[in-house]
Amino acid sequence: MKKTILLLACGMFFQCGWAQELPKWVNKARKAVFSVITYNKENKILNTGNGFYIDENGTAVSDYSLFKGAERAVVVTADGKELPVTFILGANDMYDVVKFRTATDKKPTALQPAAQAAAENATVYLLPYSTQKSADVQNGTIAKIDSISNNSFYYTLNMHTTDKTVSCPIMNINGEVIGLLQKNTEKDSKESYAIGIGYAMSLSISALSGSDFTLNSIGIKKALPDDESQALVYLYMQSSQLSQSDYLELLNDFIAQYPNNIEGYQRRATCYMNFGDDEHNALAEKELEKMLDIAENKAEAHYNIAKLLYSYNLSLNGKQPYGDWTLERALNEINESLAASPEGLYYQVQGDIYFAMQKYAEASASYEAVNRTPLASAASFYSAAKAKELTPGVEMKEVIALMDSAVVRFNKPYGQDAAPYLYERARMKSAAGEYRDAVLDYNDFYDAMLGQVTAEFYMVRQQTEMQCRMYQQALDDITKAVEMEPNNSEYWLEKGSVHLRTNQVAEAIKSLQQAIALDANNAAAYRMLGYSQIQQKQKKEGLANLKKAQELGDTVAGNLIERYNK
Repeated sequence: MKKTILLLACGMFFQCGWAQELPKWVNKARKAVFSVITYNKENKILNTGNGFYIDENGTAVSDYSLFKGAERAVVVTADGKELPVTFILGANDMYDVVKFRTATDKKPTALQPAAQAAAENATVYLLPYSTQKSADVQNGTIAKIDSISNNSFYYTLNMHTTDKTVSCPIMNINGEVIGLLQKNTEKDSKESYAIGIGYAMSLSISALSGSDFTLNSIGIKKALPDDESQALVYLYMQSSQLSQSDYLELLNDFIAQYPNNIEGYQRRATCYMNFGDDEHNALAEKELEKMLDIAENKAEAHYNIAKLLYSYNLSLNGKQPYGDWTLERALNEINESLAASPEGLYYQVQGDIYFAMQKYAEASASYEAVNRTPLASAASFYSAAKAKELTPGVEMKEVIALMDSAVVRFNKPYGQDAAPYLYERARMKSAAGEYRDAVLDYNDFYDAMLGQVTAEFYMVRQQTEMQCRMYQQALDDITKAVEMEPNNSEYWLEKGSVHLRTNQVAEAIKSLQQAIALDANNAAAYRMLGYSQIQQKQKKEGLANLKKAQELGDTVAGNLIERYNK
């Protein structure tokens, strides 16, 4: 009788703890489970733990804690093979899970993720890592199921586990993985927990993952997003965060993953060019050739090359270009694009190249071609106006008409986006002698900027106001300028000039004396001060200051000395 009771008790023990008869799928499934070893920057072992494959491409999951702070990691398979972790595919510190990829010498044995969540009270199995054919497979039941983000689940298990089995797979009776075991905060607890496999599988790299703290706490290389457009944004975001060599390695990964995307070759060419030596420039040239070779849209490829060479030439600062990387070649490239497709964007680059070559008439024609396309904008009309302004023999009325077309694209009351165009039109009108209209544009600029302008603005508007005898406005503006920058001698000089023009001689003398106090070599200030003093019957002092101006190289002062020294 006692023997029978003992046998029954043992049977009950195995039923709720260790599986006496293992399911048939165990021998194969255990090959998907491996040991993980992570290393720090000093190449010393950081952590050891478990993980398992979820597909035959080497995609696997484990706990994030194991990888935090790691610079590299390897897995040791059930067959004893050591394979490096090549990419991190996603991580979450809240649920302590990481997805990654390892190198593979052949298709690894992978666990089949369950298509549906397990049910409460269902029997589940814990499949540990083992290099032996026999494995101590522990079983239990599901006590509770909680729904979490990404349409996944969190399981509470009737199962006592240890730290040695963290991140081992939890399997259903059909041999499908439903989750990975998590670390239990209470060692003696009879319950354990598992994060659903669906959540682990949903981890990914997005375009904005470059700033993800959890991912950045792992020093192992991150994979590119699976979506090509997202991967391009990721490249852009990382370009300013990675070192030149690390960014080049990322570009290599992008081209390996998306070999038919011409932007990868363009960016790698740019990266090579940034090294600034002939060796890397030669590599960049090969990238340009490859880009043109694989491009389905040849016009777009020629456009990209033209734009790249244009930017390169702007950065030379007088140095000789590499090989034939000249503006002439850039122009030939964009002309190839235009021959295939006369698009506004291509005309814009053509105009930019002509402008850099100082061929302003041709640049103006290109910009005006842009203005006949849907790409026309305030910026394109301004470009046309600027190029035409620099073209010899052009009437300023034509230039101003183009600026009118730029400004008309904004509605009143003007905002800050219109401000640069208002300012430029005011400058052009002033140059054409249309002073009162120029002042109106300066006033609109002031309003568009909500009054947040510089002392220089007040100085410029004041000079225009003087031209159309708006003396009080001019005096107010120059007074505001010296209030904002009281240590600028040129502003005090201009203030003295305005006072002198309005016959406020005493005020002019004070301003000019302040200009000299700030700059003892200001010849114009001495000349104007000397003249003002003579007007105030201070002939001796006035002639002395005129002589000082003459000594400092002021040619007008000599004529004044001759006139008043009689």
